[in-house]
Amino acid sequence: MSCILNIETSTSVCSVALSANGEVLFEKASFEGPSHAALLGVFVEEALSVLKEGGGKLDAVAVSSGPGSYTGLRIGVSVAKGLCFGFGIPLIGIHTLDIMAATAIKQNRTAADCLYCAMLDARRMEVYAAIYDASLKLVRETTADIVEAETYASYLEKGKVCFFGNGAAKCKPVITSPNALFMEDIHPLAVNMIPLVEEAFAAGKFEDTAYFEPFYLKEFQATVAKNKVLGN
Repeated sequence: MSCILNIETSTSVCSVALSANGEVLFEKASFEGPSHAALLGVFVEEALSVLKEGGGKLDAVAVSSGPGSYTGLRIGVSVAKGLCFGFGIPLIGIHTLDIMAATAIKQNRTAADCLYCAMLDARRMEVYAAIYDASLKLVRETTADIVEAETYASYLEKGKVCFFGNGAAKCKPVITSPNALFMEDIHPLAVNMIPLVEEAFAAGKFEDTAYFEPFYLKEFQATVAKNKVLGN
């Protein structure tokens, strides 16, 4: 029996899910903004209480590994690593865009010939994106894309491409091809990690807990308040 705690904090949504052999024992998510530092510990405690009440034992911790929010990823990975060290159990890292793509594909089963472009909002007209086929096979690696009319033209010329994630909305006015489809409300959630995590656990695909770092894709860029500008 595999009992796994799943943590997802790569966007403004904070979520936790507890699963046993792929079945959901507990799940909780907050869509009210980036409050991971305050909420994640509470959600984890609630999940562990459910586990304790059922007499279960935690076998692994899984965490969304990025890309995404620098702060959110850092908090999620720090908590996950702390739990792994505390319980003496392995860590599983799941690519954030894989979680989103698996969710979109599951919801859109009728479109077997469609490609899937998972998008996370970055700065201005930039997104972190990866493209998958209907079997979740990676067609194009994750990159930071500046979205213009021709950014995904080579894929759209060949067939339908479904765009989704919190970066897709700002791209909708720019990507006007008739082959472009847009799905709403696709979030990287802990509960949606479970099938991918089960596969990784069964295959023994664990991270080196001590050295594991999130996939930030780009270096963190701190913003400077206007009143901190030199000379003020």
